[in-house]
Amino acid sequence: MSRIGKVPVAIPSGVTAAIADGTLTVKGPKGTLTLTMREEISYTLEDEKILVKPANVSKQARSFWGMQRTLVDNLMTGVTQGYTKVLEITGVGYRANVQGSNLKLQLGFSHDVDFAIPEGIEIKTPDNTTVEISGIDKQKVGQVAAEIRRWRKPEPYKGKGIKYRGEYIFRKEGKKK
Repeated sequence: MSRIGKVPVAIPSGVTAAIADGTLTVKGPKGTLTLTMREEISYTLEDEKILVKPANVSKQARSFWGMQRTLVDNLMTGVTQGYTKVLEITGVGYRANVQGSNLKLQLGFSHDVDFAIPEGIEIKTPDNTTVEISGIDKQKVGQVAAEIRRWRKPEPYKGKGIKYRGEYIFRKEGKKK
């Protein structure tokens, strides 16, 4: 039995949910999100709650149960609060700033890196070593953060590169004489 799957997902005030044609649509103050429903899982709307249960007793249905409930919960959080990831840039001369619909990164390459900001994502640079990525879709926010981080992952000797806020970089000792 899935402990996560058993808990119903509460629908906050100001949010409407609808099930039609195999998709769950959630509308809230920040926008609209949809989720394609799995056939192995049954979704039911009951008095300001969404219940997620396996449709049959197969192993596949039980394995999707908790994940699908979490995805529904992520929709509710996304349309009410949204998601934010913060990246920190460390290194001499490394900096970032937003110019129009592009994020310009200077990361020690011979050229600047221009990252096109996808639709539905908002990127802010409060200072030139911090990048805040926000949006209503948790997967999209995480994917954009990972793509930006991939340009210069933190290295273990000096810690230079792009890291998530709160991420610990395992440091190595350098060469000795």
